Amino acid sequence: MARIQTKAPWQPVLEAGRDDQLVATSRYGARPAETAPVPAALHPALRDALAGSDVHELYSHQTEALASAFEGHTIVTAGTASGKSLAFNLPVLDTLARDPRARALYLYPTKALAQDQARKLHGLGAGFLRQAIYDGDTPREERRAIRQRSNLILTNPDMLHVGVLPNHRPWGDVLANLAWVVVDEAHVYRGVFGSHVANVLRRLRRLANAYGTEPRFILTSATIANPVELAERLTGLDVRLVDRDGAPRAERQVAMWNPPLLDEGSGARASALSEAAELLAALVEEGVRTICFLKSRRGVELIQKFARLRLEDAGHGDLADRIAPYRAGYTPYQRREIERRLAEGELLAVVATSALELGIDVGELDAAMCVTFPGTVASLRQMWGRAGRRETGLALYVAGDDALDQFLCRHPEEVLDRPVESAILDHESEQIHRAHLVAAAYEMPLTSADAATLGPRWEAYAERLVSAGELRERGGRYMPRGDGFPAARLSLRSSSVDSFAVIETETGELLGSVEAARAPDTIHPGAVYLHMGLSYEVDELDLHNRRASVRPFSGDWYTQPKKDMDTFIESVLDRREALGVDLSFGTVSVTEEVVAFQRKRVVDHEVLDLLPVELPEQRFTTQALWYELPDSLRGEDFPLDALQGSLHAAEHTQIAVLPLIAMCDRWDIGGLSTAFHPQTGRPTVFIYDGHPGGVGITRTGFSEFETLVNDAARLLAECPCRSGCPSCVQSPKCGNLNEPLSKTGALELLSRMRAA
Repeated sequence: MARIQTKAPWQPVLEAGRDDQLVATSRYGARPAETAPVPAALHPALRDALAGSDVHELYSHQTEALASAFEGHTIVTAGTASGKSLAFNLPVLDTLARDPRARALYLYPTKALAQDQARKLHGLGAGFLRQAIYDGDTPREERRAIRQRSNLILTNPDMLHVGVLPNHRPWGDVLANLAWVVVDEAHVYRGVFGSHVANVLRRLRRLANAYGTEPRFILTSATIANPVELAERLTGLDVRLVDRDGAPRAERQVAMWNPPLLDEGSGARASALSEAAELLAALVEEGVRTICFLKSRRGVELIQKFARLRLEDAGHGDLADRIAPYRAGYTPYQRREIERRLAEGELLAVVATSALELGIDVGELDAAMCVTFPGTVASLRQMWGRAGRRETGLALYVAGDDALDQFLCRHPEEVLDRPVESAILDHESEQIHRAHLVAAAYEMPLTSADAATLGPRWEAYAERLVSAGELRERGGRYMPRGDGFPAARLSLRSSSVDSFAVIETETGELLGSVEAARAPDTIHPGAVYLHMGLSYEVDELDLHNRRASVRPFSGDWYTQPKKDMDTFIESVLDRREALGVDLSFGTVSVTEEVVAFQRKRVVDHEVLDLLPVELPEQRFTTQALWYELPDSLRGEDFPLDALQGSLHAAEHTQIAVLPLIAMCDRWDIGGLSTAFHPQTGRPTVFIYDGHPGGVGITRTGFSEFETLVNDAARLLAECPCRSGCPSCVQSPKCGNLNEPLSKTGALELLSRMRAA
């Protein structure tokens, strides 16, 4: 890698870690724009609006998208800040200018994105355009007028699912004149969320057809390996691709930063959160406007808190007030206020979850820092793209101490040069698809004509729903059984149907919310809960009323739950021999119960104590791969106690590297290993999709099992620790608190599999 020559405001910060922490640097050169004139064929009113907004020429991909969209359903892939919005606005607005009855629907994965786009559309000043946001924050007294008057409605899949489709009669005029559907940031729709949204879009097409229309779809995405496949799985339609990015790109400096090794024997490293806070404070001191991304909501709060403390200790209290956290669970007002302060320059830095990864305009930023690997190379590059849009920007990756992060630090080319991944979703995942069929039947009885939109296998699922008492069949028409509102019981973004309110006991203030599926892990009694940079301890978790009571907390520890787990094989869908083991793919039921929690000191992660907790068990069915170890592979030199630790360590390592194969996060995957499973009668390792029903993650692992084992063995062999550490076999999400684990046993086991 070339050393950095040009002096930049962040240069002193990077130079401080040159000898140890800075493991790799690289530069991506600037790229000039490829432009084309605004097409003369556009409606004069639209051409005037563009000229009034100082748009006198287009990027090449915008003109290509315009032509493609009028010929067929289209997906546009391009980098961050490349003008994808104008690429879909041009064909849509041209249609609205020509046809006063035409309607368009824009779908965004977040409310903030819809608000940002609405501001831009308003700034266009087009007299023919009547845009409006229709989401959960829209006042009820305004909703009827929006349905009747607006020709461009901005919403999100959740509102479409629960607010529009089940109540389609008041939306009849919109559906009868629906010319365009735009799906922005389509790469977000993968895994569970994407599988749900694919069903919602099919339900939308079904109702539009019933009202006499066949809307044209335009999708946009960050760069991914399979954009056409993703678009076609989302919509059920044949889709064209526009992927030549004609936007200019500023130079970008990339730096990979590894927290220092504290103990070579144990493999212990300095905390990534603490290291990121140091870097963030240093960047703020240099006046570098920075956005810092982290997956964990709790980690977001800690980095902001630590960075503030460092600045205050250094006598920069004024700068400390210019750092804010941003994550889901805040109220809409809290989020909008942070976005405004960042865009207007009041804030110098924001620490955010992926909610700000997407294309919200937050003004000019100098640096984008990602703390721990976000799950995919595509996400990492999307985050990096938020900074340095017009001038040289800094793209910084701060590694964690877990296995995948350390693997990438030893192989930086896996980040810097690796092709982006494919997005995985499965709209026919049984649990998801069946629930949407019930919702579709509520909207309009299911008939044989629905194969065109719902897919050829819908009727087999519908017959199972009849047997389960959820649908009834009359003369080939399937209708919901009983009362109720099916869509309201179905959450698009998680396996949880509902969420828990977090209430501050002394004031009664609603601090935020936590998904029901995450509640036992994060807001059990005694848990430390973080919100807006402040710490709270959970006094009570009221399961009946769906609320947690918390009080302010000033201790120096955090909490990690301990879980009892079990798996039961429900069905085998595929089986093969691989690397000397019997490898299977199928469905399993998983039972989890939080039984205790550790308190760990924040500074050095030292375990302080283990306290019991009583919560009901949770059970779900999902997809899994599992492999059974034959006696011939185990041999006689693996005593039973050593075998359990070896299997457990091998399971952790394979889960750690699975995201390199499937576009997922390790938190989307679960696992269980046992020296004896009652159904297989053998030592068995299970790796399962961490969401009910599964979405195809472990199916990919089953198909590429040999690669999975090879990557896991390479990770173990390269880690310099003696007996196992967070960089190889220890997992931050282990329900058994990483006991027992045998690094040497796992390496021997995987080596025997590769030799077989």
